[in-house]
Amino acid sequence: MTDQREAAGRPGRYQRTIAGGIGSMIVLVVAVLAFVVFRGAFRDNAAVEVDPVDYLAVVAPAQESGFDIVYPPSLPTGWKATSVDFDPGAHPDWGVGLLTDTGKFVGVRQEDDDIDRLLATYVDKSPQEGALVTVDGAIVPEWREWSDQGGDHALAATVDDYEVLVYGSAPVGDLLTVVRSLTDAPVTG
Repeated sequence: MTDQREAAGRPGRYQRTIAGGIGSMIVLVVAVLAFVVFRGAFRDNAAVEVDPVDYLAVVAPAQESGFDIVYPPSLPTGWKATSVDFDPGAHPDWGVGLLTDTGKFVGVRQEDDDIDRLLATYVDKSPQEGALVTVDGAIVPEWREWSDQGGDHALAATVDDYEVLVYGSAPVGDLLTVVRSLTDAPVTG
């Protein structure tokens, strides 16, 4: 005896209903949610501790190459340098990334480049310029202030023929601490 569907030239199939499709979707969603909960329960979410770097070990060779590098000679208690970058090419540039004692980021960049490009790279594509800030005791006294809507801030000044940018998610007071400390004196010790 042949099945009527086979006789009609159609292969045998089970009946599909809208209720069956909805039921299948519900089962799938429950399975995905159960997986997410299970994975979250056994995931290791421990904070990753970033090892400090010795940025002064990069400053000394940069100075020896003839680059008048501007750098913080020391860091406030609890702060640490987490990254350092030096490109000794025809137009040398350098940068150091710092974490404050509260875990906020402060970066220092020194480049022979346009300040607008530096701001677009390190702060925001269109940051808002603030007031001109006078910083007594700094390597240069006047710094331009910038901020973005995400809460990042920056202070910029021209030192010799290089743009120096002090920027990050840290409060402006922490950025000013770095600005006040910047020097181009030879590394000692």
